[in-house]
Amino acid sequence: MAGPGKSHRKGITIIELLQMFPDDRTAEQWLEEQRWPDGPVCPDCGSVNHTHTTHKTMRYRCRDCRQFFSVKKGSVMEGSKIKLQHWVIAIYMATTNLKGISSMKLSRELGITQKSAWYMLQRIREAFDEGDGLLRGTVEVDETYMGGKRKNMHNAKRKTLKGRGATDKAIVVGMKCRDSKEIRAKTAEDTTAYTLHKFIAENMDPEATLITDDNRAYMQLYKRYDHRAVRHSTSEFVRGMAHTNGIESFWALLKRGYHGTYHHISKKHLNRYVQEFAGRFNIRELDTIRQMAFVAKRMEGKRLKYEELVS
Repeated sequence: MAGPGKSHRKGITIIELLQMFPDDRTAEQWLEEQRWPDGPVCPDCGSVNHTHTTHKTMRYRCRDCRQFFSVKKGSVMEGSKIKLQHWVIAIYMATTNLKGISSMKLSRELGITQKSAWYMLQRIREAFDEGDGLLRGTVEVDETYMGGKRKNMHNAKRKTLKGRGATDKAIVVGMKCRDSKEIRAKTAEDTTAYTLHKFIAENMDPEATLITDDNRAYMQLYKRYDHRAVRHSTSEFVRGMAHTNGIESFWALLKRGYHGTYHHISKKHLNRYVQEFAGRFNIRELDTIRQMAFVAKRMEGKRLKYEELVS
């Protein structure tokens, strides 16, 4: 089955998903194939010398360091009591819902508590990494503000806000490469020249063509990059190749998820959601099973304890 609007993609229906992963064992085998394509590797010492065990949850024991381990150990799933079949289904839902899936929705689908579903989704978001290397070609850079609309706030809340509409909102900076179609985005403390220039230097090749709006913070970049700017301040949105429509379309998708799926995201956790949307955008051309594999492979080496998450 092809995904809507992507005739070249091979999708997976819910029926097909349950046929592929009818139980915990099939889910475990698939997760092991993604993490250890050449066979199990001990997460503690890196040895491939292991033996199978009859342990209820730890399927292997390392012959070198003598530690028990499973596919969960040393990954975002470590310490989780949730079934592996549920983890695979959650990965499927996180990758196929373009505007994200709420913890309430996932809890109903899996038959687990909302608290468990929320923690599960936060750990899956850790696997949507930010990408490697510097973006080349033509790169659009922009920033946006995330938060509730003033018209929807209680009057008492509105009275506490000062300044214009961006006051009390979280800042997100991002870029889109027109050549690779890749997105890089993250939350930021401010929109000063230092912050924006640092983000660009960390993610964009110096030889790339930089496209921005006429924010004064970008103006100094003419000396360092092939820099083109479109003047939003005078209602100019396209001038030749100069426009930021690509990154702005991503902001629109992110905000539809914010308002339509989650309704509110705290500043503390926002970066993880931004990373999820950027990661999902970057793999949207892949077949569904390859999207799932992309996330599963990147769950290794990452740990997010609940105490750290809520502290």
